[in-house]
Amino acid sequence: LPKARGGYRLGHGQVIDHMFFDGLADRYGADTAGRLLLEVRASGLFSAKALGKAGDQTANQFLVHALREQRADDGLLAEEMACDGARLTHSRVWIVDPVDGTREYGEDRADWAVHVGLAIDGVATIGAVALPGHDDGIVLRTDQPRVVPPAPEKLRMVVSRTRPAPQAVAVAEA
Repeated sequence: LPKARGGYRLGHGQVIDHMFFDGLADRYGADTAGRLLLEVRASGLFSAKALGKAGDQTANQFLVHALREQRADDGLLAEEMACDGARLTHSRVWIVDPVDGTREYGEDRADWAVHVGLAIDGVATIGAVALPGHDDGIVLRTDQPRVVPPAPEKLRMVVSRTRPAPQAVAVAEA
């Protein structure tokens, strides 16, 4: 919040938007949704597909409620909500994927994420990706880019284990 309070801003959004986004990306939003997801998983009440569904619903409910409470005049596109097209009448639209990697989340893996972003007039303006399954609970933000470490000498190709591209299979078999 200090940067936002000091007038720090991106794109053509208002400072207040970025103050709200600070909260949404960090303590109150993607990060908190991630912690909720970890608690749902640790509860032991669900497993596999049921865990994925419970996690999606819990995180979606939290993020949608936060956005509707704090930004009632904005549009909203959330993966776990029916799409009624109402967001198309808004200049500002929040985009939410409460659990990207539902299957991986349900399998007690670390490779899943919480996504929150804002588009203004159809232009992606700011976004955050929380990676709660990682040991240090990383939150990546477009307004606070991280330095990417240099690539290792030997590169690896990683593809979806459930939906590998035919080209990747051909390379692996060559």
